[in-house]
Amino acid sequence: MMPRIRIAHLPTPIEPLPRLGAVLGGIKLWVKRDDLTGLAGGGNKIRKLEYVLAEAQANGARTLITVGAVQSNHCRQTAALAARYGLGCILILSGEKEVSPSGNLLLDRLFGADIIFCGAEARDQVIQKVFEETWSAGKRPFLIPLGASTPIGTVGYLTAFEEFLAQEVDVDWIVVASSSAGTQAGLVLGALKTRWKGKILGISIDQPAADLQQRVAGLVNETAERIDLKVRCRPEEVMVNDEYLGKGYGIPSPQEIEAIRLFARYEGLLLDPVYTGRAAAGLLDLIRKGFFKPQDRILFWHTGGTPALFAERYRSLLGG
Repeated sequence: MMPRIRIAHLPTPIEPLPRLGAVLGGIKLWVKRDDLTGLAGGGNKIRKLEYVLAEAQANGARTLITVGAVQSNHCRQTAALAARYGLGCILILSGEKEVSPSGNLLLDRLFGADIIFCGAEARDQVIQKVFEETWSAGKRPFLIPLGASTPIGTVGYLTAFEEFLAQEVDVDWIVVASSSAGTQAGLVLGALKTRWKGKILGISIDQPAADLQQRVAGLVNETAERIDLKVRCRPEEVMVNDEYLGKGYGIPSPQEIEAIRLFARYEGLLLDPVYTGRAAAGLLDLIRKGFFKPQDRILFWHTGGTPALFAERYRSLLGG
């Protein structure tokens, strides 16, 4: 297996959601608490970063460079990781600079990251320029792509799937937020490796289903080849639902706000307004539509992101 630097608090627990399940007509629900992975408020990205950091250190990295949205959970955890291991950190964020930083952006600053704001259309050029300048300054940069969704990062969720199996909670479905593809790809790879009989459904956060299926399958196959696993995945075998994209990335719909409130009020569980809120809204809607069989047992994989709840832009939406 690939080199790994163990940072996360693992295994994360699996908990039943009986009160929420009862409200939804008696459906059997569980949650995998990857919001409790520990570093910087928890979240799924640290599982990937355990492997990516090992790769960075093997390459002599002194500065981590990565990209994301202004309220990126991945950037927050990368900044914390850099602080913990004494590395420089540069975050290239797509969006407007906030006058009063809040949520994840506030934490990025607390962890000491250097932050560059740019438009999404100019991001690739900015990344290249920043990398070259950092290299020329002798700071030995290491670039981590969006969401740490590389074949090496994907191994983090292959091992997460094996962790889930060891917890011996028998479910028919795993439902998870899917965006940069690495988390779902790792779970799918784990299911293929172990010949798990259940199904993994990714609720797309920001992409058409066909595009996300292509990305997930591509990562599954690249990762399998990298670690010498004799499995293959076709895009049509990846389960993705893109019916909950709404008005776009980071813009919560009434369904998402309802989902966040239901999880909070019936289970004391916090979701975020970008990823888990959208995935939970999809899950609840599919339950109500009868997509799942009454006897199905469903695991909602909580990918974290709670600090975004406290971002200024979401306060008026969620406070009422």
